[in-house]
Amino acid sequence: MDELSRAQIRDLMAQVLANQGKALPDDDGTDLREIGFRSLDFSELALRVEDETGEELNFDAPGLRRIATVGDVLDFLVTLQRQ
Repeated sequence: MDELSRAQIRDLMAQVLANQGKALPDDDGTDLREIGFRSLDFSELALRVEDETGEELNFDAPGLRRIATVGDVLDFLVTLQRQ
């Protein structure tokens, strides 16, 4: 499996937001609600990561509930690739 870096996942996240006319802020501490990043957006991002790596990501709902910031999304997806 080709693991994506945090920067590569950030670029994919920016693309997901750009498709909606939104911009990804530089600050990883930005709250997802501030930028309008919803669960559907997370799903699209996860699918893009899967497409890039050729591997399915396995995650559970409790893990998703802890995600509140841009950095949380990036950390979560980087960690998932290593499982």
